[in-house]
Amino acid sequence: MKSRVPGLPLALLFLCAVHANPLSAADTGTPATPESTPIYELRIYYAHPGKFPELLTRFREHTVKLFEKHGMANVGYFVPPGENNDKLVYFLAYPSRAARDASWQAFLNDPVWKEVYAKSHENGPLVKQVESKFLIPTDYSPAFTIEKSKLPRVFEMRTYIASEGNLSALNARFRNHTVKLFEKHGMTNIVYFNLMPGQPGAENTLLYLISHPSEEARHAAFKAFAADPDWQAARADSEKQAGGSLTAKGGVQFEFLYPTDFSPLK
Repeated sequence: MKSRVPGLPLALLFLCAVHANPLSAADTGTPATPESTPIYELRIYYAHPGKFPELLTRFREHTVKLFEKHGMANVGYFVPPGENNDKLVYFLAYPSRAARDASWQAFLNDPVWKEVYAKSHENGPLVKQVESKFLIPTDYSPAFTIEKSKLPRVFEMRTYIASEGNLSALNARFRNHTVKLFEKHGMTNIVYFNLMPGQPGAENTLLYLISHPSEEARHAAFKAFAADPDWQAARADSEKQAGGSLTAKGGVQFEFLYPTDFSPLK
């Protein structure tokens, strides 16, 4: 069931509305401008040893509300499987890069956040490392709407590094073949991104989210996908035109992600 989450900021609704004609420099050849391009941000936090539960509590009780207060759209919050996890993966959305910077400045200067931050640091800092990437949906990505599945499911974040000069060819193969074949084999396409220009890897990175009923179902689906004659033909044809693999050696990475209890996307 897809629906607007109560209180969801207009930033995400705006992104969904314009998604039918997203700007992707990799596909259109038109440089994206931070003043006008709706963007997403992938943020990954690594907690200090033993601090991960406190980090989740701070997000659950304070951070996500303050993000929304300052115009950021909370999209999804995830953790990898495992009992000794120290990693929080989340996505935010903004009307533009300029709006993003203004929202973060206001958030960091908010007296409530400063008080929460100081209190959470009384026994030492919670976060030891932060990673951030700015993302733009590809032209073949489904509209990224908030969906709360009635059934349990696992998300999978996959990152592809294209071989030199082949990001457009990789996007074309996904656009014309891969996303349809994923759906054919029971995988749910959530969203597909390229990096916003100006970042390391923007010329060769495809990052996307899909979901599965379970990790076991995921393995079965990919096995069937790999054996599908349509996929084998599409791969062979695309590699023939490119003169080799569309991805760099070791350039396909994936990670299972489970939504937190406070994640809008579940």
